[in-house]
Amino acid sequence: MTTDDTNLRTAVRRGYDALAADYDAVRDDSELPDTLVDALASVPEGSRLLDAGCGGGRGVLGPLGDRFDAVGLDVSRAQLDLAAERAPDAALAQGDMSRLPYADDTFDAVTALHSIIHVPTDEHAAVYREFRRVLRDGGVAVVAAGTENWEGENDDWLDSGATMRWSILGEEETEAALADAGFEVVESELVESDAGGTWRYYWLA
Repeated sequence: MTTDDTNLRTAVRRGYDALAADYDAVRDDSELPDTLVDALASVPEGSRLLDAGCGGGRGVLGPLGDRFDAVGLDVSRAQLDLAAERAPDAALAQGDMSRLPYADDTFDAVTALHSIIHVPTDEHAAVYREFRRVLRDGGVAVVAAGTENWEGENDDWLDSGATMRWSILGEEETEAALADAGFEVVESELVESDAGGTWRYYWLA
């Protein structure tokens, strides 16, 4: 791991700790993408689900987590505190998506919405391999990835005074990394996010 990778992780963790409430206030998941809803509808109720980079729980744990034996992982303690309020029955843990603290074949579904974009680009492939490792045979995954290669930062994101950094792969590179990890794209959908930008949602098997 390079010094810059470590610095990016630290900036993301500290940023989300500092602006957790500000970010939560601008999120609106009242209309979830069809790709996410349809993929999780295919998973039997009560199945074990991991939401990697769960944030405050708006994306998956709050609206859909009660259908599953849900687990949320996030790098930010402050975000996890919000998730605990929104999804009190979910098991929550602080950790790194590139080194998931779970055994092989633990989950029937894995989701990662607007979270992989905060992992250094040279580790995106490792994240997808980790998702594949913890996913049981026949399970599904849904990930939201960027559409163009871009890395950058904002030292006053959401006018919060906190710094945030992003590390985004384009669609071609993302799809190559998914294939290398052993995933097949069942369906994909372009979505305009309330958090900003255009994102590609992938339903994976």
